[in-house]
This record gives sequence, structure tokens and C-alpha cells, in this order.
Amino acid sequence: MMFKQKVKNNMVNVSKNLLALCTLWLILAVTASAQIAVQGETVWTMAGEPITNGVVLINNGKIEAVGTAASVKIPANYTVITAKVVTPGLIDAHTVIGLNGYLNQPHDQMALDGSASVQPELRATDAYNAQERLIDWVREFGVTTIHTGHQPSALISGQTMIAKTWGKNVDDATIVPTAMIMVTLGNNGLAGAGKSPGSRAKAVAMLRAELIKAQENAKKPDAPKDLKSVAMAAVIKRETPLLINANKAQDIITALRIAKEFNIRIVLDGAADAQLVMNDIKAAGVPVIIHPTMARAGGDTDGLSMETAGKLKAAGIPVALQSGYEGYVPKTRVVLFEAGMAAQNGMSQRDALALITIDAAKILGLDARIGSLAVGKDADIALYDGDPLEWTTHCIGTIINGVLVNKGTR
Repeated sequence: MMFKQKVKNNMVNVSKNLLALCTLWLILAVTASAQIAVQGETVWTMAGEPITNGVVLINNGKIEAVGTAASVKIPANYTVITAKVVTPGLIDAHTVIGLNGYLNQPHDQMALDGSASVQPELRATDAYNAQERLIDWVREFGVTTIHTGHQPSALISGQTMIAKTWGKNVDDATIVPTAMIMVTLGNNGLAGAGKSPGSRAKAVAMLRAELIKAQENAKKPDAPKDLKSVAMAAVIKRETPLLINANKAQDIITALRIAKEFNIRIVLDGAADAQLVMNDIKAAGVPVIIHPTMARAGGDTDGLSMETAGKLKAAGIPVALQSGYEGYVPKTRVVLFEAGMAAQNGMSQRDALALITIDAAKILGLDARIGSLAVGKDADIALYDGDPLEWTTHCIGTIINGVLVNKGTR
């Protein structure tokens, strides 16, 4: 009798689980195909002034209309989602999540191969784990796009990629398979232990040698097709920029000098001393993905400041914010919090939001697709129950490609 009762209870539990699973799939299916209207007391489009009592219509994964509630009529068949504040989906302009995992153990730390100092051929897509928990974590705060890849811990550590924070695998998530090639100047790029490069001069000589070789190969009718040569050829052809991590003023100047010498595209990364050489950066027309606002100072980054982002913005230098690389648990920062601190240190609310939306999109070359709420763009939206740059505010929903992928309070 007891056995029969246990079987009956188990069958009931299985039925409940199946029902819950079917319900979940139904919700996801409806959400994926539904036409959505997002209503916000304040809608930061980042394409103009914020809209009071705004509406964003979503159809087939794209933004269909944006405007005031009085000017945008919500069709009867649209699912309505409301929030106090609505922003474009946030963009982390440089991170390593997806390659490095939350466990901080060798088996889930794939952003650096220490076997050689020069490896531009290493593709981020070959190491990216779309199911990494840190991706879920940042998405719950409204981050919808990440620029991720090999970390700044070798002279040329590998390639970066750009992905949405939603997708069952790397192919689903990826929007730019090869975005940039990661280069590190300064102490972080040195090999140590008697290996090469062991000094700044040696590191720059090695980098220049690779670029000169790529220049020479470009002149040959039958250019080499090995993976390293192909990767560097794209740099010389200005197809792929170098993402150069340089924090000391002398290393920033070196990066600018190399860009000029070889007529290549670069983006400065980290740039702790940027405020000391702002005129040089501006004259070179080079954008900056600045260090996290709350990064810890030390070594090459002893000159970092919470005010640097604001100073670069005021000087007219393109700047975006990153979560960066963290060598300790929990392995990632959240750019929303970093922007919140920037807003307390010399930046307006709009400019601080721009660091992690439209300005980041422009530097990544994706502003025609993401970074603002405008007709025809990807329907990537973050929903908040208050000012997103206030610590007490929660993200209550995240929409990616027109799908409500997160709903709840984070």
C-alpha cells in the first residue's frame, strides 16, 4: 500500500514537473514570437532627450516605433510590459566573460594561453562558452552585448569577439566573430621568468617586427595563408583594429606612435594615465575603452581615477566603459555600477549612460544596430524600477532581439 502511494506521489510530481516545463516552453514560445509594447515613465532612447511617459514598440526582434504614449498607439494584440525607467540594452565594451568562468579554476579560465607571447591567431569564438553563469549574471543587470576575448596578459594574446548575452551556443550569440586583436604594452605584457619579452623595448620591437612582416607579406602576390599571417594581414589592411592595453602615459604614447607608423586602426584599452596625455589621444583620433571606474590602483594603473572618463568625454575623445579583466572571484564587474560611479565623478547622467550604450556601440562599430532605441535597431532593452545609476534600483527585465529573456528583480 505504501509502495503504491509512493508511486502515485511520484507520478503526481512528474506530472507537475511536466506541466511546469510545458508552461515554461509555452511562455518562451509566446515571448519569442510576440509583438511587445514597452511603456516607461522615463525612456532613455540615447538618440535624443529622454521621453516622459514613453512607448517602445517591438516587432520581429526590431524596434518598430519610439515616442510618447500620446504619439505611439499600442495595437490591441501587443503584449504590454511596463517599467519606471527604460534604457537601451547595456554594452560592456571590454570583458573576458565567456572565456573566463566564475569558478576561477584553471579548467574554466580560457582567456590566456601562456605558451607564447605572440598569438594573434587565437579566436575568441573557439573558447567562448555561451552557457557561462557570468553571462547570465550580467544580463540580469541589463547587459545585452559584450565585447569579450583574450585577456591583456601577453604581448599579443589573441582575438576578441562581440556577442549578445543570450543564445544556446556561440553561433547563436555571436554578432562579430573577430572584432579586434588584443595587445598589451607595459608590465602586464611582459613574459617574466627570463622569457621574451622581458622589457618594454623588447615588447615593442617584437610587435613592430610582426607588423613589418605583415606589411611585407601584403606586397607579395602569393601571401602566406597560415593563421598568424592571415590575422596580422587584417590589421595591416585596417580591417581589424588592435585593442591596445596601455596604462602608463609612456605606453599610451607608444601605442599612438605605432598606429601612426603602420597606419593601422587601434583602440586604447585601460588607459589609466589618459588624462595626462589627452591632447595626444585627441590629436590621433583614437577612441578609449577606459578602465572600470572602481578598479584598484597599483603598478601600471597607479594613476587611474574615477574622474578620467568624464575628463575624456569633456575633451571630445570617444570613450566607453568596460568591466575589464578580474583575476579574482567573482571574476567580473558590472558596467552598470561602474557607470553609476562615473556619474558621481564629473559626468552627467546621460553621459554616464552613454558610456555603456551608444558611445560603446560607436567604438565597437555597431551603432547602426545597437546602443540606442531607434526604429529599425535590434530590440535590446533594459527595464528598471528606478534610476538605473542609483544603487538601490533593480533591473526588472531584459529584452534581447525582441525576446524577454529575464524577468524579475536583480
